[in-house]
Amino acid sequence: MVRLSARVLQKAVIIEASRTPFATSGSHYKNLMPHDLQRAALLDLVKKTKVPPSEIEHFVSGTVIQEVKTSNVAREALLSANLPNSIPCHTVTQACISSNQAISSIVDQINSGQIECGVAGGVDFMSDVPIRYNKSSRMKMLASQKAKGAAAQAGLLLTLLKNIHKPELPAVAEFSTNETMGHSADRLCAAFSVSRSDQDEYAARSHNFADKASKEGLLEDRMKNYFVPGLKEPVSTDNGIRPSTAAQMGKLRAAFIKGPQGTITAANASFLTDGASAALIASEAKAKKLGMKPKAYLRDYVFVSQDPKDQLLLGPAYAITKLLHKTGLKLTDFDVFELHEAFAGQILANLRALNSDYFCKNHIKASGKVGELPMDKLNLWGGSLSIGHPFGATGVRLVITAANRLQKEGGKRALVAACASGGLGHAMVVEKYGN
Repeated sequence: MVRLSARVLQKAVIIEASRTPFATSGSHYKNLMPHDLQRAALLDLVKKTKVPPSEIEHFVSGTVIQEVKTSNVAREALLSANLPNSIPCHTVTQACISSNQAISSIVDQINSGQIECGVAGGVDFMSDVPIRYNKSSRMKMLASQKAKGAAAQAGLLLTLLKNIHKPELPAVAEFSTNETMGHSADRLCAAFSVSRSDQDEYAARSHNFADKASKEGLLEDRMKNYFVPGLKEPVSTDNGIRPSTAAQMGKLRAAFIKGPQGTITAANASFLTDGASAALIASEAKAKKLGMKPKAYLRDYVFVSQDPKDQLLLGPAYAITKLLHKTGLKLTDFDVFELHEAFAGQILANLRALNSDYFCKNHIKASGKVGELPMDKLNLWGGSLSIGHPFGATGVRLVITAANRLQKEGGKRALVAACASGGLGHAMVVEKYGN
């Protein structure tokens, strides 16, 4: 007789999340490894929630630039944290929405009855990215394992010396189009008439909002003190937050397209960041059994993809439209919006796309425009432009920020969305618990 699990159709809730303070690459965390950061976020989550580690049934971590020694960084982080080695772990990669996918994986396991409690997280570490010899050198190295004699070894050494100044760095361009994301963002801004001043104003807004939220203690997911070996003082703030004005940002030169056509700068684009995040997600019934009060339900979500050449960064417009159609909700049904800020111009272009009859009808194939997303509800505690953007960790930050804002602002429902390399996108409905 076959026995099937009775744990089905659960309601997934997010109980809490923790993250390391986000740091510009090459700064606080430069002597660490990715699993160190993921371990720190994981342990802080366990400490903060007091969840018995034995109750965690699965751990999923998102990452983009993988450390070759710890390819399954979720497993290495968990083992180094001395958590039960009986907890299955896996690592996912989906560019900037990697931890969005980690969250979705845990939610799906809960909703289907596979597990009752799990952790979704993410990490990226840009201070020490893997650098390879070029292919010619690699082939010689592999061949040298079979070669014998001094002549073969001398040939290998000569090849390495000739190619040592030609390393292969992690790609800064789309593999399919060979175009950098910055160039794509510049073209996107031109297509939607997003000016340089528009972008600088939005970027200044992000930094000023993040600075205010940080000083007021609203960024509750951030660890209070992260004691990093070798540093005299604990890390307690996101060191990329720099309050500024549009006028100050306007002094910077364009980073990608030179001349007056170039609008993307170091100030209105997200910066390379080190950091990790982790979120405790459970079924509603399990949360009650553990005596924990959830912050929000994790409701419906979608993933989308489109042309990575001309619509690389328009994932939020496509994902939001698809999610609203799927759920029957409208923009006016949301009190909080948390959108990933890859570039200030990317955010503004997506908002204009959603409010364009032409774009929605001809590209998204909707019946008409979605509407105008209210700026007074968007990213009010800052975003990736200011707080930072460790590629694999941002999705968790977005979701817990949405949940925390619903609690603080008294809202009912939040919409989270993000773009990602490859023309990908994600959107999710987050609903305040107890409504």
